[in-house]
Amino acid sequence: MDLLANQVFWTAVVANALAQTLKLFVYYFLEGRFQWERFLETGGMPSSHAATVSALAVAVGLQEGFGSALFAVAAVFALIVMYDATGIRRAAGLHAQLLNQLVQELQRVLERGPAPEPLKELLGHTYLEVLVGALLGVLVALASYQLFPAA
Repeated sequence: MDLLANQVFWTAVVANALAQTLKLFVYYFLEGRFQWERFLETGGMPSSHAATVSALAVAVGLQEGFGSALFAVAAVFALIVMYDATGIRRAAGLHAQLLNQLVQELQRVLERGPAPEPLKELLGHTYLEVLVGALLGVLVALASYQLFPAA
């Protein structure tokens, strides 16, 4: 199985897992308790999307060369994902937040039964969250190739 020995793949997976794990600790320090569901959620600090795609792009560059067409594809893919995380997905999260507030207010005014399940608000990222995630991904890729040089 070639995928199991694919350093580029595992570099990206490790960057993702590390970013998701760091979210647990960031929110522990912010809120004083572990919220295990944060490990599987999107959004938050650091961006696991940015960490994953930046680790992928740098790992491809280190393995195939930064002038290769494959690196260009990975870099463009990374830029699109990070742009989307701070743009469309962030806007969708802000819309969900506003809709949740409107539903709560409507429930109070109409004094009706239970409100519907709130929409998920933490979908996208701030620029800082993406930047930290991207830097984390770069560091993971550099460490991976320093500790385990490609054959």
